[in-house]
Amino acid sequence: MTDAPIRVLVVDDQAIVRDGLITVLELLPDIAVVAAAADGEQAVALAVTERPDVVLMDLRMPLLDGVAATARIAADVPSAAVLVLTTYADDESLVAALRAGARGYLTKDAGRSEVAAAVRAVAHGQSIFGADVGARVIGAVTASAPVAATPVEALARRFPLLTPREADVLALVAEGFGNAEIAARLYIGIATVKTHVNAIFAKLGVRDRAQAIALVRS
Repeated sequence: MTDAPIRVLVVDDQAIVRDGLITVLELLPDIAVVAAAADGEQAVALAVTERPDVVLMDLRMPLLDGVAATARIAADVPSAAVLVLTTYADDESLVAALRAGARGYLTKDAGRSEVAAAVRAVAHGQSIFGADVGARVIGAVTASAPVAATPVEALARRFPLLTPREADVLALVAEGFGNAEIAARLYIGIATVKTHVNAIFAKLGVRDRAQAIALVRS
């Protein structure tokens, strides 16, 4: 018995881009394009009716832009992971998309294999950023002040549901450290770090590291 294909909704106001993405994705045996939309309003409506696993979302569109559409889909169809695919990689667009609930962010010069890998990653609960924007995500959401200037005690006061150790972990997550690095810094096991990270996500109501970082800096 094989796994069901990843169901994808393609959203882009440019027909040539939309059709090209559909052609590329439909060549892959583990991905199925279930619908396509030319604007944000159509995207929200189709997400509700088709219940895709992944929404491949453009940002600049008529009627309803990609950020607003992402926020509505995140609220109405939380099981759908939004993967932004856009021409724009400026800090404002990055932060707005992440805060709206996007799980990943690629620019349109990404290759076919990169887009396919990103679709698979977000469908399985991971966050993914293109090589040209990944290094900027942390900087974009921490531009107002370095995370190190925010004491762990301040995080604990701001998020009182967190335990002191969870506040320690959140501070390091916000600095961009991975689980292995956090484990080494706090002298705890990687499995323990994963447990704390999952608890933090649940308590803060976020789905991934990118949203947690955005929340810390909001």
